[in-house]
Order: sequence, then structure tokens, then C-alpha cells
Amino acid sequence: MRIVVNTVRILVGILFIFSGLVKANDPLSLSYKMKEFFEIWNSDLEKSSVFFSNLLINLFQFLHDHSLSLSVFLISFEIIAGVALLLGWRMKVFSWLLLLLTIFFTFLTGYAFYSGKFTNCGCFGDCLPLSPGTSFLKDIALTILIIFLFVNRKKISPYFSATTNFIVLTLATVLSFGLQWYVLNYLPFADCLPFKIGNNISEKRKMPVNAIPDSTIITFVYEKDGKKIEFTADKFPADFKVPPYKFITRYDKVVRKGKNNEPPIKGFVLRTSAGEDSTDIILSEPYCFLLFCENFSTPVKYWQKDFEKIKVAADRKGIPAYIVTASTNEAKIALSKTPFARIQVLECDFTAIRTAARTNPCLYLLKEGTVVNKWSYKRMAEAVKYLP
Repeated sequence: MRIVVNTVRILVGILFIFSGLVKANDPLSLSYKMKEFFEIWNSDLEKSSVFFSNLLINLFQFLHDHSLSLSVFLISFEIIAGVALLLGWRMKVFSWLLLLLTIFFTFLTGYAFYSGKFTNCGCFGDCLPLSPGTSFLKDIALTILIIFLFVNRKKISPYFSATTNFIVLTLATVLSFGLQWYVLNYLPFADCLPFKIGNNISEKRKMPVNAIPDSTIITFVYEKDGKKIEFTADKFPADFKVPPYKFITRYDKVVRKGKNNEPPIKGFVLRTSAGEDSTDIILSEPYCFLLFCENFSTPVKYWQKDFEKIKVAADRKGIPAYIVTASTNEAKIALSKTPFARIQVLECDFTAIRTAARTNPCLYLLKEGTVVNKWSYKRMAEAVKYLP
């Protein structure tokens, strides 16, 4: 039995470490996914009559506002717990924590699967996307393994001395938090998003060639004798006549979901202050710089000097530079007393900006719409070396 317990312990420990490291590459991805969960739950609670709904709404709003901190903590705990499991360190404590964490994730993936409101649960980040169904089955299997370890936790003993275990756990803690600090400041090590270097944004905005659209049928809604009646175009009631049937509305009802029927890049539209769509024009430029600023929570003074050097060098070579933001009014105020007061500011959907820019701000160099390179604002000065 001890051999089986140790085998399961090693397997689960490696899985937790792997899962944590994959997510640590881009903690913002998990943060955005958790925000999506909290927003949907609050929306459902606002429509419900649960007597403690206000308490839950306030709780979920708090977690929504602090989702990045929660994301960093959960990812770090996954890595630390996985290492502790491999070491066999303090299993009385970690067996409980692992069980509670796994039940929590199983609930999330189960909700994602049965609600049908999610296409990806974010369990392994954007680098290893899993469908909600696959994630749910994975978590059920993992829960069973954790329960097995929980029941047999007394059979697990530390492999190394207390001092060695403490040193290893300390290093794992520093690594888990340090890795996430780095990618949050300097961009992920592995870029698994559709805006990665080498991708052409124009092409990624198109529907995949193997896309299968949703199959829909027109459904009519009529009212008869105070009751709403729905029927499709090929199944009108035998007694249909106006009146007594009164038309209410019509809609397309999905009878079979399509597959791969969304472009990799959605909502990426660049509009001028006049509301003109300039996306195709900008993506056809021989070269251009785009500075993505979702908002101006990072003050301009922190990146003004480096971006000014880039803009001056780009102007000499006739390469345009733009600022892309979801907050144009905020941009006017933030840039008004800087050298960028007259730079062209383009408006874009904040979700598209979040997908493109994992730091705020983030600089892109494009060549005819293809991403040549991108930099965190803390490494923006390096962009000068890439000027043609």
C-alpha cells in the first residue's frame, strides 16, 4: 500500500507543480478568468431572491477587485503544495489544504461545464487550453486521488531532514512569487496569445478556414389568448391566423453548435477620435509603433523618457507611433502636459487591449500588421535597436 500511496503522491505533486508553473507564466490570464466567474455570479445573484445575496455580491465584488492578488496567491500555493507533497512535508496540514483547493477548482470547472457560459476554464492558462468538460473530468479524477492521499496521509513521511525540507520549501516559495513578479513586469516567458511575435494581426482577425458555423433556425414568438407560443418557420400551428395570433418577436435559435467559429483575435478595432475605423490602414503600414495603454494607472512619468526617445527616432525614419487605449478621455488628461500631447490616440476595446498587452503599457512594433517584437514599458528602450 505504501508504494501505491507514494506513487500517487509523486504523480499529484508533479501535476500541481506543472499546473502552477504553466499558470505562473501569465497570472493575468487566471485573474481575468476569475473576474469573468465573479461577474457572472453577481449577475445571477442580482436576479435571484436568495436572502443573503447582498452579502455574496459584496464578497464576489471584493474578490473581483482583488482578482490579481488572488490569482498570484492560488498559483503560488499550487506550486508550494506540489513541492510539499513531493517532500512529504506536514501532510496533516497540506492534505487538508490540497483537498479544499481541489474541491474549489472542481466546483469552478463543474460550473463552467454545466452553465455553458465558458469555452475555456483557464485551468492551465492560455498555453494549454482545456474545454470545461475536459477540465471538470480532470478535477474529478484529481479529487479522487487527493481523497486517497487524505485517507492515507499517516503513511506519508518526510523524505528529507527538517532543515532540507525548509530550505526547499523556501526556495519554492521565492520561485513561485518571484516568477510571477517578473512576468507581470516584463511580459510572459512563453507567449501563447494570438498577438505573439510573428503573428499577423490582420490574418488572426479572420475566421479560421476550417470554421463550422452554428446551425440555426428562425423561431417566431406569438401570443394567443394571453399565452406566448413559439414555433419555427416550418411548423406553424394548424389554426394559425391573425388574429387571434399576435406577433411578438422572432429570433434565431441555435440547434447545433458550430466548431472553431470564432477568429483568434476578436474586438480589435482601432478608432480615431472622430470614430473612424482606421484598423486596416494602420495594419497595412510598412512599420508602426503601437503603445497599448488600457488605462493610465501607470503614470506617464514612468515611461515618458523611453517612449520619447523611440518616437523621436521613429519620426526621423517616417515611422508613425500611436497610443491605443480604452480610455480616450483619460488619455487626453494624462498626455496633455507631456511631449505626446499631439500624438494620435486610438480607441480600442479594453478586452482586446488586455489580450494584446500583459503589461500596462506595452509597446508593439508592427511590420504590415505582423508583430515584429513587443516590450514591457520597463524595457521599452530596447525598441530603438529594432528600427529598420
